[in-house]
Formats: sequence, structure tokens, C-alpha cells
Amino acid sequence: MELRHLRYFVATAQAQSFTKAAQALHIAQPPLGQQIRALEEEIGTPLFLRQGRGIVLSDAGAVFLTSALDILARVEAAKKDALRAAGGELGTLTLGFTESASFNEVVTSLISRYQQQYPEVGITLLEGNSETLIKRLSRGELDAAIVRPPFASTGDIALQVLSEEPLMVVLPSSHRLVRRKRLRLEDLRDERFVLYSRKSGYGLSADIVAECRRRGFNPSIHQQAPQVSSAVNLVSAGMGIAIVPASMQRMQRPGLVFRELALEQPKAILGLATCPARQSVVIEHLLACAQLGTGEAEQVS
Repeated sequence: MELRHLRYFVATAQAQSFTKAAQALHIAQPPLGQQIRALEEEIGTPLFLRQGRGIVLSDAGAVFLTSALDILARVEAAKKDALRAAGGELGTLTLGFTESASFNEVVTSLISRYQQQYPEVGITLLEGNSETLIKRLSRGELDAAIVRPPFASTGDIALQVLSEEPLMVVLPSSHRLVRRKRLRLEDLRDERFVLYSRKSGYGLSADIVAECRRRGFNPSIHQQAPQVSSAVNLVSAGMGIAIVPASMQRMQRPGLVFRELALEQPKAILGLATCPARQSVVIEHLLACAQLGTGEAEQVS
């Protein structure tokens, strides 16, 4: 049974005439009659009964018409959905993000903007550290990832920068340095640092340590934290001080104070990582939304 058999049957049933149905279908009447008879033979029962000069549906034909209309409607819906999916209006997006990204307004605005423009694309959010997310992206487990560079090896990974934040110092509220509104890196020479390092040795913490050494001292690393927010929590617990992206001020913790750091470089970069070899329309739309948000941010600044 083919879809054209169903279309021929529905047209004939609605016209209640082989002649009118053939005209509507733009085919000759004899081939239409042959197709209907073939359909009846396949089903095993008549679908039409002759009544005067016209035809009417048999009981079996009336039941079959309901199913045929449903099948044709679903086929048409499937066709439309396929076209919408090809245009990136329908589908799924698996997006990884490093946990500190959720504190950055550029990132939350990007996700909100994408959802508003493409409400029927289902988004799955997966959290992890930047190195793990890049590996999962390379293996095809993620469509895109919001991460903090640099990385040991990016391979076939493209990075669109979303945000470049200044760094800030987070201190216990009882710390002697909270009296100052702005701190230099050298002011932290004798402090115990809480860092969020990577196994590869790359990343923001490594850049901070390198900058400390460039300024003549090796920071005393008292504690390693798995994530940036963990470092802030450890400062709250009295484990030392930490240097974090400015957006981490959105973490509300009692007994903590954030102070500006007089340091031009390094900055805390957040980027949208994708794999060009596996680009899709859904990912292209996400990148376009990210580019739009970056442009708006530049105009505001």
C-alpha cells in the first residue's frame, strides 16, 4: 500500500464520484478505478458501494477513511517538521558549560535569547570543568560548550569569545586588606592562595601564577579547588584568598568581601566552543545569537 493509494481513495470518498475525483487528481478515470480496485483487493473488502450514478462508502470504507485521513495528516506534519528541523527551528541542542559561566550575565542572556528565538529546540545543559567539556565536545558528546580557555590542545575546536572579565580578589571580611578598595597583585605576596587548577597545567590559575612570578614572587598555594565557586567557598571557610572573575560577585556568601585588582592581564575569558567538522543549523543559530549578544555588549560598553 502506497501513500498515493490513500490519496486516491480519500479524493474519491470526498467527491463520491470517480469522475470528479479523477478531475481533482488530474488523472484519467480508468487508472483511478484500477488503483481503487487494487486497494480493495489488498485490504480484502469493498470500500465503495455504487448508488445510482454515484458511489458511497461501505462500512469498511467509512472506517478506513478515518485512518487514511489521519495517516495523510501525520505524513504532512512529518514533512513540515523535517523542513523546520532542516531550518534549525526544531531539534535538540546539548550545551555544556563550566559552572562559573552561570554567574556571567552574558551567558545567561545568550541562553535566554536562544530559547526565545527557537522555543521548539530542546536544550540539554550539562555542567563540567572546561577541560572535560572540551574532551566531550571533541568526542561528539556535546554540540557546543561554554568554557574558559586556554586549553592544552583544542584540536578541531573553534572558540567564539563571549566575555572578557577583569579579575577581583575575594577576601574574608575580617582581612586586613578589606580597608582598600583596589589591590595590587604585589599586595598579595604574603597571602595564602586558593587556586582552581587544571590537570594539564593550563588555565586562568596558571596565568595568575605566571603573572605573580613575573612580578617577583611565588604565590603560596594553600589549597586547590575543583571549580571557581569552590574557591570562593573555601575563602569563606578561612582557607585563604582567591582571585576570581568579576562575575563571581553574584555569589552571595556571608563573611566575604570582593575587591578590585589593579591588573590588566590576564582576564577571565569565557568562550563558546564548537566543532566546525560537526556544524549544524542549530549550532549556527546558537553562534549567531552569541555574536548578537557580543555586539550588544560592545555597544553598551
